[in-house]
Amino acid sequence: MVSMFFNSPFAVLLAFIAAFAIVYTATPTIVFVADAKKLYDVPGKRKAHKKSVPILGGIAIFSAVLISCGIFSKSSLYPEFYYVAIASIVLFFVGLKDDIIIAPLKKLIGQIFASLIIIVLADLRFTNLHGFLGIHHLIYPYSFILTMFVLIVIINGVNLIDGIDGLASGVGILASLIFGTFFYLNGNYGYAVLAASLLGSLISFFGFNVFGKKNKIFMGDSGSLLVGLFLAILAIKFNEMNINPGDLKFFVHSAPAVSFGILIIPLFDTLRVFTIRILSGKSPFSADSNHVHHKLLALGFSHLKATLIILAVNAFISGIVIYYNVVGIVKLMFFIFLMASLFSILPELLYKRKNRDIVVVMTWFRHRFRVNKAPAEPKVKKNNTIIKQISVHNERVPSN
Repeated sequence: MVSMFFNSPFAVLLAFIAAFAIVYTATPTIVFVADAKKLYDVPGKRKAHKKSVPILGGIAIFSAVLISCGIFSKSSLYPEFYYVAIASIVLFFVGLKDDIIIAPLKKLIGQIFASLIIIVLADLRFTNLHGFLGIHHLIYPYSFILTMFVLIVIINGVNLIDGIDGLASGVGILASLIFGTFFYLNGNYGYAVLAASLLGSLISFFGFNVFGKKNKIFMGDSGSLLVGLFLAILAIKFNEMNINPGDLKFFVHSAPAVSFGILIIPLFDTLRVFTIRILSGKSPFSADSNHVHHKLLALGFSHLKATLIILAVNAFISGIVIYYNVVGIVKLMFFIFLMASLFSILPELLYKRKNRDIVVVMTWFRHRFRVNKAPAEPKVKKNNTIIKQISVHNERVPSN
C-alpha cells in the first residue's frame, strides 16, 4: 500500500508542492544570512548586474530537491536515487566552495567525480544510440565515455548560461517540465517525482531571482551545477526508456535528437563558446562575453526580455523536435543545428549593424557641426582687419 502511494501521480504532485514551498520559505532566510556574512556576487566588467546580490540560492534548490525526492520516491523502487543523492551532495559542496573561493580545476575534478558516481555506481548511462550513424548498442567503454562527456557538457552548459536573471532556472523549468511529463505519462513516477521536485524548486526560485527586490538572490555555482546534473540524469533516462517502442505508452522516436533539442541552449552555446575560445588560443574555461545572452544585453534588452527571447527559441525548437520526432535523428539534428546557429549569429549581426548606424549618425552630426561654424570664422577675421586698419589710419592723421 505504501509503495503504491510513493509510485503514484499523487506523489508527483506532492513533490512539486513541497519543493516549491521549501524554496519559497527558505530563500528569505538564506538572503538574510548572506547579507550578514557579506556573501555576494559583486558587479564587475563581465557581470550583467549593477549591485551586489547574494549567491547562495543553490542551498534552497539543493534542499528542496533532495527532501522532496527523499520523501515522495521509494528507494526500493529506484535504488539509483541513493547514488544520485551522493553525486548531488558532491557537486553542491564543490559549487558552494566555488561561490566563495574560485577554483576552476577543483570544480572540474568535482564534476568528474560526481559523474563517475552516476555512471559506475548508479549505472545511469547511455547504452544505445537509437540507430544514429548506424549504431545501436554501445559496449561499456564507449557507453562510459559518451555518458561522461554528456554529463560534463550539460553540467558546465547550465553553469555557463547562468549569467543573467532567470536564464538557467528558466531552461531548467522548461526541460524538467518536458521530461517530467514524459515520465508521468509512461508511469515512471520515480523520475517524474525527481523532475517535479526540480520544477517546483526552480519555479519558486525564478520568482526571487527575476522579480525579487528585497530578497533577490542568485543560484550561484552551488545551484547551477546541481540543475545541470539533474537535467543530465533526466536526459539519460529519457533516452534509455525510448529504446524499445513496445515498452511505453507514449514512445518518442529519435530520442537523442529530441533530448538535444530540449537542452539546445546550454549545449549549443557551450560548444560554440568553447570553440571560439580554443580557436582564439585561449582556454575553453576562460571567461568572456561571447554568450548569446551577452549579445542580447548589448542590443539593449533587459535581463527579463533577453531571458524570455532565449526561452522562446528553446521552447520553439523543443516543440518542433517533439512533434516531428518520427523524421529521424539526422534530419532533426540538422534542423536543430541550423536553428541554433541562426539564433546565435543574429544578435551578433544586429549588434554590428547597431554600432555601424551609431557611427553614421555621429559622423552626420560632426559634419553638420563643421558646416554651421565655418561661415562665422571669416567674418570675425574681417572685422578684426577693419578695426586694425582704422586704428592705423587714426595714428597717421596729424593732430590740430
